[in-house]
Amino acid sequence: MHLAYPAVLAALLFSVGLYGVLARRNVVLVLISVELMLNAVNLNLVAFDVWLRDELHAGQSLTLFTIAVAAAEIGIGLAIVLLVYRNRGSSNLDELRDLVERDPGSDDNSDDSNAGDGAASRPAASAAAAPKGEVTA
Repeated sequence: MHLAYPAVLAALLFSVGLYGVLARRNVVLVLISVELMLNAVNLNLVAFDVWLRDELHAGQSLTLFTIAVAAAEIGIGLAIVLLVYRNRGSSNLDELRDLVERDPGSDDNSDDSNAGDGAASRPAASAAAAPKGEVTA
């Protein structure tokens, strides 16, 4: 078997996966694209293991390890996606960017959707955190 055939196929799979990660906005499709990239790596590992005629079969062992990591990654990733979808109603990556914490003292007002209620909610949060019997101003 020539090494070029699986190497070219792996390069094509990896390229399609990379395009999916960079171009897609749906989180599930991004996870599928990451899986395509991992499968391209697995194909390369097995192809080089066969080509080098390794007695220890290190490429196949690493492939099994990669499959186990990919299964765990997709399980945890889909659980996070389901929780975000339940809370937000969408699994669009552009809508998830507002989950980033911002410094309260920063002058970055690029996200003006919470500009009015941010200052009003801070004293209420500190009042709720105060021990019973104390009055906060």
